[in-house]
Amino acid sequence: MAKRHRSRFTPHVPPAHLATPRPADKIEAFTFGDPTPVLDRREIMDYAECLNDGKWYEPPISWEGLARSWRASVHHNSAIAVKRNVLVSTFKPHPLLSRSAFAQVVTDHLVFGNMFLQQVKNRLGGLMSLDPAPAKFTRRGVDLSSYWWVPSYNQERQLDNVIHLMEHDINQEVYGLPEYLAALNSAWLNESATLFRRKYYQNGSHAGFILYMTDAAQQQSDVDALRKALKDSKGPGNFRNLFMYAPNGKKEGIQIIPISEVAAKDEFFNIKNVTRDDVLAAHRVPPQLMGIIPSNTGGFGDASKAAEVFYYNEIMPLQARLQEINEIIGEQVIDFGPYQLALPPAA
Repeated sequence: MAKRHRSRFTPHVPPAHLATPRPADKIEAFTFGDPTPVLDRREIMDYAECLNDGKWYEPPISWEGLARSWRASVHHNSAIAVKRNVLVSTFKPHPLLSRSAFAQVVTDHLVFGNMFLQQVKNRLGGLMSLDPAPAKFTRRGVDLSSYWWVPSYNQERQLDNVIHLMEHDINQEVYGLPEYLAALNSAWLNESATLFRRKYYQNGSHAGFILYMTDAAQQQSDVDALRKALKDSKGPGNFRNLFMYAPNGKKEGIQIIPISEVAAKDEFFNIKNVTRDDVLAAHRVPPQLMGIIPSNTGGFGDASKAAEVFYYNEIMPLQARLQEINEIIGEQVIDFGPYQLALPPAA
């Protein structure tokens, strides 16, 4: 039977409560089910275990899910890209590690919370290069010192001399986990709102309003023509203006009655803004560095000062973490230059 690897301090998992049977004569209102909060059960993070697959440990969460979620939200993708671009722009290329390879491992570290570098050595044991091993397909061996390359089923290959840098997790010590996990629900909700609105407009079959007319038309053909014009407004160019001529008509002879779903307050923009703020809070990236247009007249403030604070609070700690590779290999491979903003032209 497969074993699971977990931390020594694993909370006890209580048995699930049995559902109370409902009396047959009791009528209940229809419901979609109650939402499940994160703290509903104290052992919720205990499911983040690493399954022992015999040769390696499986990640505590789906790497495939994290890879897909990277492009689920515009702000989630952009926040990671901002950090990667600043790190790559300040990185000093080294004969053992190119700028392209560095950008690859930094992206893995920010998306998956893990980065793997394989030390390629010559026959004499000298270090020739540091090759990135994509974190999505790299697994840690059961002895915690070996690593495996698992791109798909039955294609595993053991890797030698692997440097593993990870963001530490409080529930297990096999793999790292990214810091933005708490904001994934907001990123997914942002994506769902966008897809819903896109399908809503593509469908074009939704009822927008009821045209209520009490004035007597001159001819039946006028009513038929108006009906045809409304019908033809579906599809491309559906936002068209209609003209109705009603001689001797009354003030309220023609009324447009919105349907409740359309007349209700549109929550699309609220959902987009709230989920965006959640994602930015998780990544701690100033909005002016991501091309977000401010909704208030005051704006976001000085972008250069925000970039400076962002560099000192977020980028420099990441640089310090990445420089741990130098201590492992005993050589100054990871080195960074100063972060400089574009200066205004001289008068």
